[in-house]
Amino acid sequence: MKNKCSSIVLFLFFSMSTLIVRSQEAGKWSKHKAKKWLAKREWAGGLALRTHPSVNVQEFARQYAINKPYWDAAFRFLKEHDLASIAKGKYPVDGDNVTASVTEDPSKDFDKTNWESHRKYIDLQYVITGEEVIGVFPAAKATVAKEYDEKKDVANYSTEGKLYHSIPGAFFLFFPSDAHRPNITPGGNKVVKKIVLKIKYAE
Repeated sequence: MKNKCSSIVLFLFFSMSTLIVRSQEAGKWSKHKAKKWLAKREWAGGLALRTHPSVNVQEFARQYAINKPYWDAAFRFLKEHDLASIAKGKYPVDGDNVTASVTEDPSKDFDKTNWESHRKYIDLQYVITGEEVIGVFPAAKATVAKEYDEKKDVANYSTEGKLYHSIPGAFFLFFPSDAHRPNITPGGNKVVKKIVLKIKYAE
């Protein structure tokens, strides 16, 4: 019994040590190191899509290093599915760690959209067909319009931010530090087919 308890204690000690080391290593991402990592594209697993220039590459690298299996599952889902023909709806990818949602709806007038951020999950947003405009602004500098709702994992803001055109070929990543305003029409409120992957955030 004593030997069994000792083995459990040792196992827990080494497990915790590994997690601490991994977390420390994951946090050591200079801008230069992160850009080199991104350019190597090992994270993509053969996926042809690229990151949008607005993406925080250092945070992407850090999150990938901590939760590699989640990100690999997300990118594998994008690679293995025919996005042009995938049906609207919600898709399980990796339990509660990664989920996917496909929409095919008209883009909205600016005043029908909202600034938002999330704490539990990172948004990977990708326009499959069509075009929309997405706003991005640091959440820490935005004025809170609606306090964080833990059940919905969302807070809303009142602010002005930089607007980007989102078109097929490049995906956006929104971390908890990123207030974002998706689904804005560039004109005409045309239909946009889009996929949003929710990937669990690591502190």
